[in-house]
Amino acid sequence: MDHSLGGSTETGYAARHTPSAASQATLNTDRLEEVKKIFTAHLENKGLRKTAERYAILEEIYARSGHFDVEELYAGMKERNLQVSRATVYNTLDLLVEQGLVSKHQFGRNLAQYEKSYGYRQHDHVICTECHKVVEFCDPRIHGIQTMVGDLLNFHILHHSLNLYGICGDCRAKAATSTSPAPEVTK
Repeated sequence: MDHSLGGSTETGYAARHTPSAASQATLNTDRLEEVKKIFTAHLENKGLRKTAERYAILEEIYARSGHFDVEELYAGMKERNLQVSRATVYNTLDLLVEQGLVSKHQFGRNLAQYEKSYGYRQHDHVICTECHKVVEFCDPRIHGIQTMVGDLLNFHILHHSLNLYGICGDCRAKAATSTSPAPEVTK
């Protein structure tokens, strides 16, 4: 089993026990139905309307993988001919973040990034300061530190956020190539 940051290799447990596309679709549908129930209860508790647009936004988010910004979400919905306003997208995202169904991140830019969060494992991020690529990783030692700090300071830790900033290998390679001296021309 591979114990490196980021998970398992193709030869480990996951490769032998990967769910079929049909069962994966069932898992995603089951999770979406659960998320819809939670969202419905949240809307009812706040006395807000349960509109088709809000549920379309929720479904669009849970059909995505990775991080996205508001404009990407809005454009994706427009491409699929879903009629929603930018204001509804922003307001619905705020409700979903408030309920813990979506996480909001600021990765060092003035552009908020979002990702679905219900039923997904806690993870952390490495962000390239040059190209703004975001890579997720999970290291169980961080959970141990979180538990230890909570015990030491008498806190019940609910969640954490760890973002590491640096320059990715691709950007370092580009920089090295662009600063290499030109080969000498001999006559």
